[in-house]
Amino acid sequence: MDTEAELTQRGHSSPEQGEGRPRSAFPRNRPLRALRALFGSRGDSGPWKRAGVLGVACTVFLLLVSNFVVQPFLIPSRSMEPTLQVGDRILVNKLAYRFGSVPQRGDVVVFDGTGSFVREPARGNPVGDALHGAASALGLAAPSDTDFVKRVVGVGGDDVVCCDAGGRIRVNGVPVEEPYLYPGDTPSKVPFRIAVPLGTLWVMGDHRSQSRDSRDHLGEPGGGMVPVEKVIGRADWTGWPPSRWTSLSGTAATGGPHG
Repeated sequence: MDTEAELTQRGHSSPEQGEGRPRSAFPRNRPLRALRALFGSRGDSGPWKRAGVLGVACTVFLLLVSNFVVQPFLIPSRSMEPTLQVGDRILVNKLAYRFGSVPQRGDVVVFDGTGSFVREPARGNPVGDALHGAASALGLAAPSDTDFVKRVVGVGGDDVVCCDAGGRIRVNGVPVEEPYLYPGDTPSKVPFRIAVPLGTLWVMGDHRSQSRDSRDHLGEPGGGMVPVEKVIGRADWTGWPPSRWTSLSGTAATGGPHG
């Protein structure tokens, strides 16, 4: 009886579960085992696993940043020359209009042209579309056929006229100087007078003779206007190639009424 009681007491105070050892719902070495399982142990394919995990983590992080903060955007055409050239990667600030701010005249914006510049695109291969979307979001592939980059010329409530006796666009009766226009281009060879509805934008490319913009959609539903809610973000910087690193904030028009 005494021996059995002694053994029972020792069983309750063994080194594995003694009173002097802190108890936890999770073994102390479980995080270590998890890390070893994730990255591998010495002598196996650990370096390759680490590289793969880091690559996936970096890609996921960049996609999150691209979706919510700043997105690289590859310029596919000449419509915004000389401000933007074919092959440039611009950085689109997706937070620019998130907290009550709205596009202003002179802003270079990226927008979804579905319903204004293009019809609803036909559905393609879901896997291919997803891969292309991811590559586009990272600036590695051309953007979607429904995404456009243009300059805001008129905002909701503006009266935009082209052209006055001096060959300039007038906004609300005030002539606008456009130093960003492609050398040799005129503000527009097509005359127009537009009252921009509230909540929409009148947009044009800087290379007017090479740009399909609001002027080309006057007779279509929407009249060439881009709804503000379709704006993806404001192009704030040219990020690539390094020789063209620059801010786009200094390329706005001069003259004209203030927004």
